[in-house]
Amino acid sequence: MSSNEQITVSQLARLVGLPDVPAIIDVRIDEDVEADPTFLPAAQRRDYRKVADWAPAYAGRRVVVVCHKGQKLSEGTAAWLRHAGIAAEGLEGGHVAWRQAGGLVFSPVRLPPPGPSGGSVWVTRARPKVDRIACPWLIRRFVDTKAMFLFVAASEVEAVAERFGATPFDIEGVFWSHRGERCSFDIMIEEFGLKSPALDALARIVRAADTATLEAEPRAAGLLAASLGLSRMFKHDLEQLEAGMLLYDAFYRWCRDASEETHNWPSARPAGEARR
Repeated sequence: MSSNEQITVSQLARLVGLPDVPAIIDVRIDEDVEADPTFLPAAQRRDYRKVADWAPAYAGRRVVVVCHKGQKLSEGTAAWLRHAGIAAEGLEGGHVAWRQAGGLVFSPVRLPPPGPSGGSVWVTRARPKVDRIACPWLIRRFVDTKAMFLFVAASEVEAVAERFGATPFDIEGVFWSHRGERCSFDIMIEEFGLKSPALDALARIVRAADTATLEAEPRAAGLLAASLGLSRMFKHDLEQLEAGMLLYDAFYRWCRDASEETHNWPSARPAGEARR
């Protein structure tokens, strides 16, 4: 019987990819990860045996703990975290239930190793517009919440990558870049195994906006206009990135929840009311 300190798969699925998603901690044992080496979006793997050591890193945050079937490891770890004053829940049914429900997962095989800050380090050209904001958004929301992004002169990207242990993206001749008609955002979705109708829909918009094929996707012109506007509002690239995160949050929610909704003015009048 599950405890009253659990979150259901459907409840967590509604939060995944959003700015206020709880921190997701995967405490599965090695054998279970080897059997299924995928993780819930942006999950961080932790050793349940060392919970006392890493618990302080989650102070003030809401946490969801995931183990294989939502039993002893997540129950015990979440209880320990609550004892430390952290709002922690276990995922009901664990990783198995999430997978059975078709929940979104990512593969960390291509994820670069963590840098000094604890997250992966990426580098790209300065003055981002579309792809170079979309890719960081995808990584931070679905893969690595601690990822760091360096924006430098285009001529120095590869040298900075080498000297600072960063992974270059969205430049010619590197792994994380355009392939044929697909943009870097498409490639990251594919390589991280992020299979989602909402992300696929967003990718079509990003691709059209980033490759001057606006006619392929009606929403692309709006994304491009907003992206170019942001690039002129902010002098500093990291400030633009933070503002752009909200932009992509909104487009993602539209793709996931609101694509069928329409809007018109004036709003519908009560039956029988005459138009003036």
